[in-house]
Amino acid sequence: MSEEILINFTPIETRVAVIENGMPQEIYIERAERRGIVGNIYKGKVVRVLPGMQAAFVDIGLERAAFIHVDELQQPKDEDDNGKGSYAINRLLREGQSLVVQVTKDPIGTKGARLTTNLSIPSRYLVYMPGNEHIGISQRIEDSEERDRLRGMVESVVAELDDQETNVGGFILRTVSEGVSESELKQDVVFLCRLWESIARKIKEFSAPSCIYEDLPLNMRALRDMAHSGVERIRIDSKETFQKSKEFATALVPEIDTILEYYPGERPIFDLYNIEEEIQKALGRKVELKSGGYLIFDQTEAMTTVDINTGAYVGHRNLEETIFKTNLEAATAIGRQLRLRNLGGIIIIDFIDMADEDHQRQVLRTLERVLERDHVKCKVTGVSELGLVEMTRKRTRESLEHVLCEPCSHCQGRGSIKTPETVCYEIFREILRQHRAYDTDSYLVLAAERVVEMLLDDASDHVAELEAFIGKTIRFQVEPMYGPEQFDVVLR
Repeated sequence: MSEEILINFTPIETRVAVIENGMPQEIYIERAERRGIVGNIYKGKVVRVLPGMQAAFVDIGLERAAFIHVDELQQPKDEDDNGKGSYAINRLLREGQSLVVQVTKDPIGTKGARLTTNLSIPSRYLVYMPGNEHIGISQRIEDSEERDRLRGMVESVVAELDDQETNVGGFILRTVSEGVSESELKQDVVFLCRLWESIARKIKEFSAPSCIYEDLPLNMRALRDMAHSGVERIRIDSKETFQKSKEFATALVPEIDTILEYYPGERPIFDLYNIEEEIQKALGRKVELKSGGYLIFDQTEAMTTVDINTGAYVGHRNLEETIFKTNLEAATAIGRQLRLRNLGGIIIIDFIDMADEDHQRQVLRTLERVLERDHVKCKVTGVSELGLVEMTRKRTRESLEHVLCEPCSHCQGRGSIKTPETVCYEIFREILRQHRAYDTDSYLVLAAERVVEMLLDDASDHVAELEAFIGKTIRFQVEPMYGPEQFDVVLR
């Protein structure tokens, strides 16, 4: 599989696209005025402790207080009072207390950022955990001999630093560490330890709330986290960003130095693989399948639902075969769309009902195989009694839709608006309400053009009946600034 990474940089926005076999698979967008804060470390202040939820709100200097659950707090080493391995939140935190925390989820919608006190700092090959002594290895490294080799090298480096009276924490070896030498791992360990020493000094010096450590910007994170042995080239369309990336790669990621390229082309870099068009498609509900079927994505605050339909695809043999082929194609498309849209949390997939259990297993296996290429952790359950597949995809940052869009000012995110007929009947009820409450000579109704047209045309008989009933005249006026559901009844 050929893979490349495109980085489109401007002073106000950075965009990164991951291309596999000529098709965009992942798109990340970061704006200078609204950068993500996942991975940032803060010295915060506890503003409210909630024993009933076993959680607390922490002020880290953002517009909304961030949220931390008791499970995300480092527990004391000794046995707790209830024998379950976890203290109550009010025994661990108090209001006004300073607390060093790291952001694990960006603020999403009305929810504040999610926090943890189990700090971790990533580098190219390792994730450093200063408050831990555990050495772990990515589950994606499956070779047992390689796992033993990597663990032994890190333990050797840690033991060497411990002998120098350096307080070294724990480490997790990332997937890209497979096959690297001990000297490269040691370089990463030393770098992370020095970085932590700098952070530790800031923790002592800074007052709460304040930011202690910021993760790298998107273009640098792409080099650190997304580049691997399968990436053929990384193209960057900004000369200055390319130079900085070369310096960063030489210092921290030397193995990708040869695949970095400056793209000076006249065509915008995102036009090379129709990425702009793919972004527009990823913002829509409907995804067309090559067979003629289609998917419908509905994203809500609680979960995302995916519905599969055969559409124009009628098959060639029988209904069961048509459904099976549509579901197989849908499973592949869903895996790509989840990455492209960066959807996270609970995801419910409503495949077309399949009577054949073997077909169900094949569709489920296809979905799992596609998700194996996802960099984000996914978990898939079997097919439920209702024929639904439930899965979760770790959510840390906002989805593509939340980054690029906002709720519709007319429907407030419902996805539908009231018909002019419905608004007309609401106006009638409001006029009757006003008639019973106030004594006036006439009424003036201000509303959108479509509503006024209906009142003067299709609903004119009802208007005449209402005027006769209340004994007052009713006039109508188009208000260009009003939305489809907005109206006012003015007493005259």
